[in-house]
Amino acid sequence: MPDDAETARARQRTGTGIGLLLVLVLGAALLIALPEDDSPDDEAACRARTVRSWQADDGLTAEFARYGDDASRTDDWTGGDGTHSVRLPDGRVLWLFSDTYLGRVYGPPNPAGESHAWRDPTAPLVRNSAVLMRDGRLETTLPAPLFADPAPNQWRWPVAARVEPRSPGSSEQVVRVLLWVRTAGQAPWIYGVPTATEVATLSLPDLRLESIGKVLDQQLVPDPSRRVLFGTTLVEEDGWTYVFGGDDGQAASRPASHAYVARVPEGRLGDPAAWRYWTGSAWAAGARPRPVLGDGQRRGVGSAFSVVRDGGTYVLFTMAAGAKGLTTVASYWACSPAGPWHGPAKEFSPSLPQGQVAAYNPQAHPVLSGDGRLVLSYDVNWLETTGAAVQLSRNVSLYRPRFVTLRLAPAR
Repeated sequence: MPDDAETARARQRTGTGIGLLLVLVLGAALLIALPEDDSPDDEAACRARTVRSWQADDGLTAEFARYGDDASRTDDWTGGDGTHSVRLPDGRVLWLFSDTYLGRVYGPPNPAGESHAWRDPTAPLVRNSAVLMRDGRLETTLPAPLFADPAPNQWRWPVAARVEPRSPGSSEQVVRVLLWVRTAGQAPWIYGVPTATEVATLSLPDLRLESIGKVLDQQLVPDPSRRVLFGTTLVEEDGWTYVFGGDDGQAASRPASHAYVARVPEGRLGDPAAWRYWTGSAWAAGARPRPVLGDGQRRGVGSAFSVVRDGGTYVLFTMAAGAKGLTTVASYWACSPAGPWHGPAKEFSPSLPQGQVAAYNPQAHPVLSGDGRLVLSYDVNWLETTGAAVQLSRNVSLYRPRFVTLRLAPAR
């Protein structure tokens, strides 16, 4: 999403709540199994990395447009943001979204006479959804919302997910989904006040919701801009799951957000006692996490970013700091999840539709990547405060993920 402060100044969340165009600023997060009290910088296996080239992935972008525009369905996904993916054991891909429009899409022209597919402004909007893909083709929207609101004026946004053993050593697998809980608030918290990180468990293969448990409650942190939500991205490595998170950096003195990291033994994502947070020198239980990236100004991330591993190097993608955070993706690199992180490195600006729109929430999709290619999505949303919901309804293509394919190379 655009830079936190930029987003807060540029648009307010509409009454229906249009997407997580919050501080989400691209990123990708990962993993290596580190000693409990150490975070080595393995220079022998790690080299500086940057984006060598990128190009639009028109095929994948078109597949979401095809599915969203299918007029034969009346209760399925027609647009959303907060795009995450996880491959299931049977080969299907589960796509998770935050704020989502359901309903039916109508072909052009729209009621204003424009050549856009459109939906009725009264179409249902839910806080989260999930769509299944098989062999590269989107097929089914699960009953939405998949994760009910935890309380009045609160909602859940799904973020990263993984398939893991039900418990350590178990042969039975489940899907674990990280959830962000937010509470309705006033400006600058127009997209909700950070409240808690939860983990949901879905059964396989039927994806039935079994349970939701809280792993990190932030309600006692008095300054909302200091609250940390985990799960913007995660990676499995050597029996550990490394989970990255961020704060929202809404304080006027801190326009950029900070990145944090925790790790959890495989099979225990839903167990709060198993989480270990990086404190700046060690992995510790129940500790206040310390930032691994962000100076609050030129260097930093949003509360949603993504990390991938390329050889021995971790590469993090986020929206650029400052005004460029509405259009431009930057990257950082490190030799361990806890850093130190170097950058920002080479930036690029993916294509955007015409109008008062912004790119945000860059997310890597390793399940669709390979052969040196990295697939990255970014969300698009309308910036203007007045009439945002109307704009997204009169042109449904404005509120859907777009995709690019990247190639990484040694930084010069």
